[in-house]
Amino acid sequence: MNAVIAALAVAVLLLIVALGVAGANLEYVFGVIVPYGAVALFLLGFSYRVLKWAGSAVPFRITTTSGQQKSLAFIKEENLENPHNLIGVLGRMALEVLFFRSLFRNTKAKLKEDGNLAYGRDKWLWAGAIGLHWSFLIVLLRHFRFFAEPIPSFVLHLQSLDGFFKIGVPVLYFTGAILLVSVTYLFPVSYTH
Repeated sequence: MNAVIAALAVAVLLLIVALGVAGANLEYVFGVIVPYGAVALFLLGFSYRVLKWAGSAVPFRITTTSGQQKSLAFIKEENLENPHNLIGVLGRMALEVLFFRSLFRNTKAKLKEDGNLAYGRDKWLWAGAIGLHWSFLIVLLRHFRFFAEPIPSFVLHLQSLDGFFKIGVPVLYFTGAILLVSVTYLFPVSYTH
C-alpha cells in the first residue's frame, strides 16, 4: 500500500512539473530554483539533525578501549588503543570513521546445542558495511561532476577508475555492483543483529 501511495505522489509531482513547464513556462523554477532549494533544504535538515544529536545528553560514558593506558614511564602505552592526547584521539577516530575498527573486532555469540556459548568472528558484517559506505562515498564524489563547472580532475580520475571495466551502456560502475551486493547482504542481516 505504501508503494502505491509513493508511486501516486511521484506521478502527481511529475504532472505538476509537466504542466508548469509546458503551460506556464516555468523552466527556470523547476530547472534551477527547485533543485537548489532541495539541496539547501537537505543541507539545513542534515545540519539540524547533526546539531540535535551532538547536543543530546550522553547518559553513560562507555569506553571501548583495549590497550595499555599511559601510566609509568617504563610501560609502553598503546596510544591508538587507549589515547591520552589529541593525536591519539584523532588517530583512533580516523580508524573508527574510515575503517569501522570496532565493527571489525565484532564477535558474534551462538548458543550451541549442548548449552555452551561460543564466540566467533563476524567479518562479513564488517565487509558489507565497509563496502556499502566506501562505495556510497565514491558514488557521491563521482556525482560532484553535476555540480561543478569545470569538472575537477579528481572526479574524472575517480570516474575512470570506477568505470574501468566499461561494461554496458550506460557503464556499469564497480561501486554500483559493490553497493548492490552490500545492501543485499546487509538488509537481512540488519534484522538478525
